[in-house]
Amino acid sequence: MKPRILLTGKNGQVGLELQRFLPQLGEVLAFDRQELDLSKPDDLRRMIRTVRPNLIVNAAAYTAVDQAEKEEAVARSINADAPAVMAEEAKKIGAGLVHYSTDYVFDGSKNSPYKETDPTGPLNVYGKTKLMGEQAIFEAGVPHLIFRTAWVYATRGRNFLLTILRLATQGREELRIVSDQIGAPTWSRAIAFAATQILTQIYGRGDGLAVLTEVSGVYHMTSAGETTWYGFAKAILEDVSQMRQSAPWFAAATGGRPLVAPRVIPISTEEYPTPARRPAYSLLSNSHLTETFGVQLPAWRTQLRSAFSDESATVLRE
Repeated sequence: MKPRILLTGKNGQVGLELQRFLPQLGEVLAFDRQELDLSKPDDLRRMIRTVRPNLIVNAAAYTAVDQAEKEEAVARSINADAPAVMAEEAKKIGAGLVHYSTDYVFDGSKNSPYKETDPTGPLNVYGKTKLMGEQAIFEAGVPHLIFRTAWVYATRGRNFLLTILRLATQGREELRIVSDQIGAPTWSRAIAFAATQILTQIYGRGDGLAVLTEVSGVYHMTSAGETTWYGFAKAILEDVSQMRQSAPWFAAATGGRPLVAPRVIPISTEEYPTPARRPAYSLLSNSHLTETFGVQLPAWRTQLRSAFSDESATVLRE
């Protein structure tokens, strides 16, 4: 029997892509912020009890990293309290839970990829509240998968890719981009595709909840390879030539204006101060994910080229 899936954050970067793939697994009931406000726990409980899903996939989050420094209570309600409610309710009805977290649970002081077992130490409110959400799920004792990802971008919403494309239409001679933060840009579609692969393995083997219980835990899910924000910006401007510029998302990102590639100038984090501190090193080791499920995301540059070359392209393992 195919599972009934309750998906939150359906219009977010990952949630939108999950709607592309999750119907292969089961019946999907998807909600956006207007339909299901995660800052209202009573509404959330009521919805879960009404839908009675076999699986909750929480792709919603408060992701305004700098704004969270001023709105800690709001960030906590969505990133920590809501996952706690989902975990409690899922436990009561015998459902599983999938939740997305972040590299920002770490302080970035390592110089080798973070493993799931490494000590956490968030530098900002966003990372702190996301870690609280992870801990609440674990403490609830519900069968779960927590996928930590990083440097997520998409062809919709607000993200680094779309920002660079927009800036490249403004006639600027140069863009000053931080070059001393290291990470792996990860396409939201690759995340959704990999998660669906994993869930298909789990729920395609009879008692999905029992299998999910066996593999419950935290898994890192990011692109292979590494770069900096400076390197990512340069790659975007180099690879954009592969883009079919009449594609609706591209036209929306650029306002239909021509791109004039500016010079990209590397700068330090100190030269670009922000309200929230960012980790200098955000690489995550994906070995646990690959060893457990045989799933590996492509290199970050491969994903970027896929996003540009064909918006409907299927993400395949390299």
